[in-house]
Amino acid sequence: MKKILISIGVLMTMSFTTSTVTNIMYNRNLYEAIVGLEDNINWMSEDIRSGRIDQEIGELYVESFNETLDHLDNLAKEIK
Repeated sequence: MKKILISIGVLMTMSFTTSTVTNIMYNRNLYEAIVGLEDNINWMSEDIRSGRIDQEIGELYVESFNETLDHLDNLAKEIK
């Protein structure tokens, strides 16, 4: 009987640990995606200011980046 209880306890602990590690990795990847998009917005804004890219096209890119960033922010709020 003790072996069964110990086995169940170990399995429950392994299950919890795997879930926790998965959540941490998922949150880390989400954070990296948000930071990457913020970097892209900054770079594109700088390219628009410096004239390296047409303003109209650059603003379309920034708008698209911001929409994607909003989706990721909403996802991050759902996870918490």
